[in-house]
Amino acid sequence: MEVILKEDVVGLGYKDDVVTVKNGYGRNFLIPTGKAIIATEAAKKILAENLRQRAHKIAAIKKEAEERAQKYQGVRLSITAHTNVATGSLYGSVTGAEIAEELTKLGLETDRKLVYIKAIKEIGNYTAIVRLHKEVAVEIPVEVLSDAPKAEEKKEEAPAPAEAPAEEEAPAEA
Repeated sequence: MEVILKEDVVGLGYKDDVVTVKNGYGRNFLIPTGKAIIATEAAKKILAENLRQRAHKIAAIKKEAEERAQKYQGVRLSITAHTNVATGSLYGSVTGAEIAEELTKLGLETDRKLVYIKAIKEIGNYTAIVRLHKEVAVEIPVEVLSDAPKAEEKKEEAPAPAEAPAEEEAPAEA
């Protein structure tokens, strides 16, 4: 079944895209929730006319997204998370919502729905994708660090056991 999307649907398409979906998904979810309409010939003609009339607005939106993308250039994120010291795996995960929150702290207002990354479960370097427009995406390097001190640091921080005081020899009496 072909439908015309009335809004962006994650994993499916963007507003005004004509997409093919399974009948049940279209009739039971997309159409009743107002996210899509059935793509009849009349609806496709109306869509084409609306797109033609809105072409300059769409170009302005894309240009604004490209300008926002320039602000993301050179941004690197370092996120500290709770980890298991022995294995280096995280207790929980780092998600797109946390990355969006870090970007917002840097002054780059970012909706968590625009950040695409698999849940991160280990420390290391990753790449998150921020989709600002259907044709404009920015890659953000993300470094996940451990909040637990390393084993060597723990050894240095631990106080050395106090040595037993040497027994003083008593002077020999003659």
